[in-house]
Amino acid sequence: MNGMVLVAGGNNDHPVDSAELYDPSTETWTITGSMNDTRYGHTATVLPNGKVLVTGGFTGEVFLNSAELYDPSTGTWTTTGSMNDARNFHAASLLKNGKVLITGGFNGTIIVNTAELYDPSTEIWTNTGNMTDARDGHTASVLTNGKVLVTGGFTTLLTNGKVLVTGGSDGTTATNSTELYDPTTGTWEVGDSMRSPRDFHVASILTDGRVLVIGGFNDIHAINSAELYYSSIGTSTN
Repeated sequence: MNGMVLVAGGNNDHPVDSAELYDPSTETWTITGSMNDTRYGHTATVLPNGKVLVTGGFTGEVFLNSAELYDPSTGTWTTTGSMNDARNFHAASLLKNGKVLITGGFNGTIIVNTAELYDPSTEIWTNTGNMTDARDGHTASVLTNGKVLVTGGFTTLLTNGKVLVTGGSDGTTATNSTELYDPTTGTWEVGDSMRSPRDFHVASILTDGRVLVIGGFNDIHAINSAELYYSSIGTSTN
């Protein structure tokens, strides 16, 4: 977004629909167009065409399956196709083919293991393979080989193109489990477990292809530990 940062929605004693832009060059904020729905616990993904896809969340009354697009050239929002499932505290990953993978989340009744793909060219959602475990508050990271690694509660794109999902919660406890999504087959495989269970942590891809997982909660308190996932050998270490 031309170096600017879009912040949209969230919770300010109640969910909001407002959005604003931060300009690092001037260190100032400006108001931009409001979303069509109030929402928090949603995701925001910058698409290859420069638009931002916002999905799901919670209005304070309703768990959403709706999605909308922000156009930075006009500062306006338009609705796009709705997801197949309502989701809150789910994860979104931009795949190398330009599609967006949405995983897990809470649908208002249960935490789900379902996943679906958004195609920006058609604005249509299609279901893909389910994760092994239901989870929210996880990370999903796209690896350099194109696969997606899911850990605990969030997601990260690895250099192999797979998506890594790490940690998260199953609704009762934080988990240390991970799994990998392969976009070429639409299937998941169990990955090496993290050293510590955690949800609402963060995950970052390093320049050498490793995934750094930091902080989060372990059911009792916030934690300050960090660990590394080696995508080349499929293991993690403190």
